[in-house]
Amino acid sequence: MAMSQEHKDALAQGRKEARAIAAYLDSLGARKRGRPVTEASVQKRLEATRRAIRSEGNSLRRVELVQKRLDLEKQLVALRTKADQSALERQFIRHARPYSERKGISRGAWREAGVPASVLQEADIKR
Repeated sequence: MAMSQEHKDALAQGRKEARAIAAYLDSLGARKRGRPVTEASVQKRLEATRRAIRSEGNSLRRVELVQKRLDLEKQLVALRTKADQSALERQFIRHARPYSERKGISRGAWREAGVPASVLQEADIKR
């Protein structure tokens, strides 16, 4: 039995909402407590690690430092290509209410997932 166009459209809308919400939640999970990691702070650590590699006499320690350098370079690339948080937030706000209603997700569940109260208010998700 073939699906109606209405059913296909509803499935497509659900996938679109789920992608937007997942991207926003993933971006929230990327934020950590403590000092913010900036491009400048990673660059400073990277330069110090490169100097340490050049002066390290212990071959095992040098390999550990090389791995640290590779990790810092990867982190630097990620910081430079980071998704626009405000765009992700706007998409979450746009899709959160219908998604929540369809899936039965409460305001409390969103709060526990790390979504700020102000974002939920803007998305019109009430207690």
